[in-house]
Amino acid sequence: MNHFLSRSWVLSLVLLSPLAWADQGLAKSKNCMTCHMMDKKVLGPAFKDVATKYKGDKTAADRLATKIMKGGSGAWGTAYMPANSQVSEAEAKKLAAWVLSLN
Repeated sequence: MNHFLSRSWVLSLVLLSPLAWADQGLAKSKNCMTCHMMDKKVLGPAFKDVATKYKGDKTAADRLATKIMKGGSGAWGTAYMPANSQVSEAEAKKLAAWVLSLN
């Protein structure tokens, strides 16, 4: 039984890792990492802090996707997040879901 559980756990990591990396890769390719890091504040909040702030908020994914595309300010102090016209709606939703999954 323990052998089965160990194999299942390893298989889960192998299958899920490419999904996490694909989204981090998207964040890098869209220049999100210029202002954000995984676990520390740069110009914008850490992705993990965003996930914590919006944990349990059913409307967060849509609101974050909109903010990724159109920009905004006020949620994290006076810093302004510029609009990202190079990010499609589908990409913004994928990025928002990924960020929220980090909690």
